[in-house]
Amino acid sequence: MREYNLDRIDLRSDTVTQPTRAMKEAMMASVVGDDVLQDDPTVRQLEQKIAGMCGMEAALFVPSGTMSNAIAIRAHTSPGDEIIMERTSHIYQYEGGGYAALSGVSVALIDGEKGQLTPEGVAKAVRKAKGSLGHYPDGTLVCVENTANRGGGTCYTQENLDAVAASAREHGCAIHMDGARIFNAAVKMQTPIKRMLRDFDSVSICLSKGLGAPVGSLLVGSSQFIAKASRWRKLFGGGMRQSGFLAACGLFALEHNIERLAEDHARAKHLATSISKLPGFSIDLDSVETNMVYIDSDMGAKKLMQELASHGIDVLDVGPTAVRAVIHLHVTDEDIEKVIEVFAKLAQ
Repeated sequence: MREYNLDRIDLRSDTVTQPTRAMKEAMMASVVGDDVLQDDPTVRQLEQKIAGMCGMEAALFVPSGTMSNAIAIRAHTSPGDEIIMERTSHIYQYEGGGYAALSGVSVALIDGEKGQLTPEGVAKAVRKAKGSLGHYPDGTLVCVENTANRGGGTCYTQENLDAVAASAREHGCAIHMDGARIFNAAVKMQTPIKRMLRDFDSVSICLSKGLGAPVGSLLVGSSQFIAKASRWRKLFGGGMRQSGFLAACGLFALEHNIERLAEDHARAKHLATSISKLPGFSIDLDSVETNMVYIDSDMGAKKLMQELASHGIDVLDVGPTAVRAVIHLHVTDEDIEKVIEVFAKLAQ
């Protein structure tokens, strides 16, 4: 699928996707109202649909995944609490310290493998004020990221998800999933998200990444939790009005763009396998499970980005020597072959 007229191959992120013609038609045909007054039927339809897919009671449509995670943390915790997550997780690395500024919580970081938590790591990281003479904060929330972005786009096994959730509960913590790319994980692992989320209290799901919608994320959980989250959405300035136009894109994405994620995964694997054979570049092929490829280069990340840009290819640097390429619905087989060809030239 292309349907996006651009003279460059943009692999910076799957957030660069734009609505297709069919998605735009769905947007224009939508019936809208004032969502803050709970009058937008298309938003209600989207929220009900995703809640059913997750096996949960309710959902809340919000502008972004970062806001969705921020609202979840605020609804699950009290100021002075501590949240537990993997060191490279998006909430810690890329959300502006919102957990501290907006929720007043500290963070306990776990060094996971390929961005993933283990039940043993969670058990060691949770601290409680009781019995500490008041020295410790209360660990009250464990945050899991699936897929794990900085882990290479890796997916948790269901066994590990269940074990991490059980460990969180055993130690008196709620458990939230940053499921920005949960559908990539579901397609890769061939597991319905309802099963994946069976033991979770809440999940944040992005519509504007691999699913191809222009704007929006959904926070999903119990009715009581979502009622509380709605209050924090308002306080954080996230109330929207005729957002049914955007919700219609989300509905289209959920109905048409999930299974096609397998195409992105296959293209990413082909790209990674081909580049890994070239001198001067290295890739952990075991971590290429979904639509991301992390490439280490002898020439350094900045130089590699410049060389690729001169050939009409855009990637992001993620370290002094590493770049990330993300495959999405606007990237074709022909694009992948061109990228491989350029890497081969750079390797000479």
